[in-house]
Amino acid sequence: MGIVKISDELHEEIRKASTAMVRSINSQSEYWIKIGMLAELNPTMTYSDIIKEQLRLADVAVKEGIDEKSGN
Repeated sequence: MGIVKISDELHEEIRKASTAMVRSINSQSEYWIKIGMLAELNPTMTYSDIIKEQLRLADVAVKEGIDEKSGN
């Protein structure tokens, strides 16, 4: 495990987000880093597309949302 130095302001935002998302501060940081990396590597994908792809790769069965079925 390495140490990443970040600003106090970003650390505070991660702390608040980790509380809201029921994750540890480290887990929230890792999540944001992973999503950011995937977004940079896949600039045409939306956040939702990235999440769906990660769930698919983890073999999680996900039902389509109402908006996707109706096309809205």
